[in-house]
Amino acid sequence: MKIYILFPSLLSFASCGVLTPVKDAAVNHVLDPLVAERTLTGSRPAVAISRPSLPGYLDRQQLVTRARGQLMINPLEIWAEPLDLAISRVTASNLSRITRSTNIQPVENFITLEYTTLLEIRITRFEPDDSDQLTFEGTWKVQPVTGGEASNHFFRITMAIPPGPSPITARVDAMNLCLERLARQIAAQL
Repeated sequence: MKIYILFPSLLSFASCGVLTPVKDAAVNHVLDPLVAERTLTGSRPAVAISRPSLPGYLDRQQLVTRARGQLMINPLEIWAEPLDLAISRVTASNLSRITRSTNIQPVENFITLEYTTLLEIRITRFEPDDSDQLTFEGTWKVQPVTGGEASNHFFRITMAIPPGPSPITARVDAMNLCLERLARQIAAQL
């Protein structure tokens, strides 16, 4: 039988703070729909929102800023969910509220093929630059499920990010406004 003796110096080493938990300094951000909540009254239009395609540099957990041809990534400012999921969730909510349809949601939420069209979004830019100008750019189309090719619609929404106590919060607010404007453009074509 072996007996192990724990030396007092090891106990004091452990109590010196070497084994203390590390505080997570990361801030998790989430996108939110801005269209006012309404009672949803119909099942039309029936639209599934696919996950938008994102450029590789945006498809990450950290928020990205563009400055003089360089990308700046802050490891402490992160998305609480994948950005493509957040965009499809917020777009579905905004469109549902605008059209009052109960049947607009991310494609993953449909159990069967209960939708008649699929909204496809391709994002080429969705970040601010070093002058605090947010650019949201890409294309979208509402593709019928039954076939036929729908045409792409180009969008470019730019917005100044107002100065404030938290520049990242102001940036996320501006992103939410851009998503609302895009939803209104799309709703006009449904």
